[in-house]
Amino acid sequence: MSDDPDAPERPADRESPVGQPVVRADPAVTGERATDAVGFDPDDPESVQLAADTVRSFAENTVGSEDHVYMLRGAAACAALVRGVGSYKAAAERAGGDVSVAFIRKWARVHDLPQAIRRHVARGTIAPTAAKHLARVSGDDRYALAWATLEHDLTVREIRRLASEVGNGASVEDALSDRDLTFGRMGVILPPDQYIELRRRASVENRDPDGLVAEALDEFLELSADGGS
Repeated sequence: MSDDPDAPERPADRESPVGQPVVRADPAVTGERATDAVGFDPDDPESVQLAADTVRSFAENTVGSEDHVYMLRGAAACAALVRGVGSYKAAAERAGGDVSVAFIRKWARVHDLPQAIRRHVARGTIAPTAAKHLARVSGDDRYALAWATLEHDLTVREIRRLASEVGNGASVEDALSDRDLTFGRMGVILPPDQYIELRRRASVENRDPDGLVAEALDEFLELSADGGS
């Protein structure tokens, strides 16, 4: 999405090992359920079989499910099964039942989303069915659509259409603009002293408060990238 050579490098895909419950095992995200997180090891035959059983059960129980953590586990099982047996087709055959190649491919891609997005799926702020469409795009477009989903409370149907447009070459900004939605807009609540001073400085310097906030954020993110040195 970004052509800025100075833009920070962000992982657009999963960085942690396939099947590892990085998000599902984090109590800060999933609470007490973190202790029940199930991992899948694509190099362990017994774990691959567990993944196959989980995929079949997942495929038979996803309709109407609102259990985001359960669905992330199913996505992990799909990805681990594919890695374990070598292909989507072999994974569907190993899972058995009515499990299709398309089903496994879609959910394995959800497992491949970057951690920052998967955490929102686990929290329930991004629906797993919406995540399937976010996974259809690549690079920063994944983040752009995910954050637009949060800011504008997009429906799964809207996300599906946006993902299709972006996949066909449209920019996220333009696709949102066509719907009278602004990309990059956030509502921020500041402590009174900071709010008053921000407005004062913006007025004195004949600048927009947004520009001052973006400038300060750039400095903060640059320091964070340098380890605070």
